Amino acid sequence: MAAPISLKPKFWDHRDIAAGPYKHLFNFRRIWKLTVLLTAGVTIIPLLFMAFIDYKVTQKATEAEIQFRTARLVSNTRRAVSFFLFERAAALEFVVQDNSFEALHDPVRLAELLKHLKEAFGGFTDLGVVDALGGQRTYVGPYELEGVDYSHEVWYQQVVERGMHVSDVFLGFRQVPHLIIAVKHSLPNGSFFVVRASIDTQEFNSLLFDMEVGGLGDIFLINHQGILQTPSRFYGDVLQKIPSPTPEFSDKTRVVQHESPEGTPLVVGYAYITDTPFILMICKHKRELIESWTRANMQLLGFLAVSILIILLVILGVATYLVEQLHTADQRRVATLHQVEYANKMASIGRLAAGVAHEINNPLAIINEKAGLIKDLFAFDQRYEEDEKLIRLLDGILQSVARCATITRRLLNFARHMDDSQVVPLQLRETILEVLGFLGKETEYRSIAVSLQVPEDLPELQMDRSKLQQILLNLINNSFAAMRDGGHLSIGATHADEKHVKVSVADDGCGIPEGDLKRVFEPFFSTKTKQGGTGLGLSITYGLVQELGGHIDVESQLGKGTVFTITLPLTQKRKGGEANAGAAGGR
Repeated sequence: MAAPISLKPKFWDHRDIAAGPYKHLFNFRRIWKLTVLLTAGVTIIPLLFMAFIDYKVTQKATEAEIQFRTARLVSNTRRAVSFFLFERAAALEFVVQDNSFEALHDPVRLAELLKHLKEAFGGFTDLGVVDALGGQRTYVGPYELEGVDYSHEVWYQQVVERGMHVSDVFLGFRQVPHLIIAVKHSLPNGSFFVVRASIDTQEFNSLLFDMEVGGLGDIFLINHQGILQTPSRFYGDVLQKIPSPTPEFSDKTRVVQHESPEGTPLVVGYAYITDTPFILMICKHKRELIESWTRANMQLLGFLAVSILIILLVILGVATYLVEQLHTADQRRVATLHQVEYANKMASIGRLAAGVAHEINNPLAIINEKAGLIKDLFAFDQRYEEDEKLIRLLDGILQSVARCATITRRLLNFARHMDDSQVVPLQLRETILEVLGFLGKETEYRSIAVSLQVPEDLPELQMDRSKLQQILLNLINNSFAAMRDGGHLSIGATHADEKHVKVSVADDGCGIPEGDLKRVFEPFFSTKTKQGGTGLGLSITYGLVQELGGHIDVESQLGKGTVFTITLPLTQKRKGGEANAGAAGGR
């Protein structure tokens, strides 16, 4: 089954144990976070700030445009209403000036005048003449109102006081909503009379209904007490009181923000109509007015969100790539330094081994010479020659000296190879046995069974002996570390093809988890960091195998063991310049 794909970069869990007091300089996770935060901040914050400024500016501009259009509509409508009312008031004034009281007292003449007013201006429903005492002397119209006393009516008192009066809508004697326009005319004898006309509210209402009001708007008239003078979409029919307070007086058109009883935001424009009891009001749904602006802003916000998402993805990708490259470069640097340190260490060990071997060889030669001389002297004396015990002790001394000489010879060979790296002919079996010779005591102490399966007919290799010894020594030590006491180590070699051989080192140790198999050759990766592992054993081994022109593979099952397989050329390829050390790591 394929391993799950991990989005976590390699540097995320990196811990540089050799960084000392400068760990913060090698905390690649922190570097990545700072890079992402700083880059995202520098990129996105100005973008958000500009978007916020644009939002506020366009919002103010849109609201200003709405208020301007509403104010203009209110002003135009106010002029239309004023013209409608004062045009009819001027017509009545003309009738009064052009006709005497006696002429107006004639019903026929009054009916003729009403007919002309209807044809010329429209909106007139009746016409009446009221004397100075408030009694209606003459009346023409659809109602029986002749002789009605208006002396106590507000409209009559107002027209007597001011000379001309436009009433608000009321029911009156006829119990039908209507409004009155009345004009006072003084007589030479000091008396006066009043001509009053009723205006058809349907014609008055149609004046407003013909106005184009956007945003689910409503246009209507109220009086100073907040009573509807025309029907309203929001507040009901004529003569109902609106739930909102009456707008404060202003001699100019005003536009304010308001809410309907249902809580709907409204744009309200109003204007007091001069010399009338009317207040013109236009109400619009703010949401409808700014719907196009809101829709455009939502599209812009969507585009902004997508842009920010793309910017973040690019920042994350670029930051991860750059920090990954930085991490890789640092790992290569540290791996190179450790390889140099390892090479110096091995060279020092070689020089130390050579010195120890020379120092031991001198007294060993003396011991060997003296023991041989004693044995020769005993040959001339029959007493000692027949003493088997004494002869056996001398033979033991000579055998021990020979064994020590073998060990020092190995040390000298190892030291010479450390100091002198050359491509030489060698037998693979002998090289493996030399390496196992260094580990004989540990093998015996830990009861580890070692089996060697190397055919005698393997061809001779042409390569660097010291590097091959280091490769085998590292792999065997790695296997020893993975096995418990009493484990089994198997070393084998076979023909890979005509130009290559394969060497395998297999153990029955703890094994490597499947998720770690791809990382065992990475720098400083180790599953034994708590047991003293540095993660450099297999790193150096991988690099040495590459330098010899071969490659190394690993197979493992957790709890069953691990097999490292090295494929080596029969003749080491000579390469100019530095050899590629490859990735590094360890179990």
